[in-house]
Amino acid sequence: MRGRARALLIVLALSAPAIPGAGATSASASTAEPGSLLPRIERQVMCVTCKIPLNVAESPQANREKVFIQELIGQGESEAQIKRALVAQYGATVLGLPGAHGFDLAAYLVPIAVVLALLGVLALLLPRWRREARGRASRASPSAALDASDAARLDADLARFD
Repeated sequence: MRGRARALLIVLALSAPAIPGAGATSASASTAEPGSLLPRIERQVMCVTCKIPLNVAESPQANREKVFIQELIGQGESEAQIKRALVAQYGATVLGLPGAHGFDLAAYLVPIAVVLALLGVLALLLPRWRREARGRASRASPSAALDASDAARLDADLARFD
């Protein structure tokens, strides 16, 4: 359980938006203002009934979770301790991110594998497409030469635009 929480905190720290204090460690999170800790935690956890982030959820369950978080902040708990208490109270679905081991790891690895596979297919097909396009261009019949009257008319039209 400790490894899962540690991995989740690392993932949250790496994916946190670039705002002041977003990547705070647990030591600095415990010294953070209680008013700034609640919105940060609400963005990172989910309402267990609505399945949406707690900061936008409006339901009785979301209100109970918010009160629970406020009580823990009032007791001086750090962000990591609050998340552990939320998982103990509501289960792992309360966290906004999937776990970083086992089958949950697929949520991170599958999109990366798909992008790499598509890049590989593109790397294989692009040279073939370019060769085929060049071959079609070289096999195309050259345009017929203009007869004298058409050439004279074209020259006259081009002279007007110079």
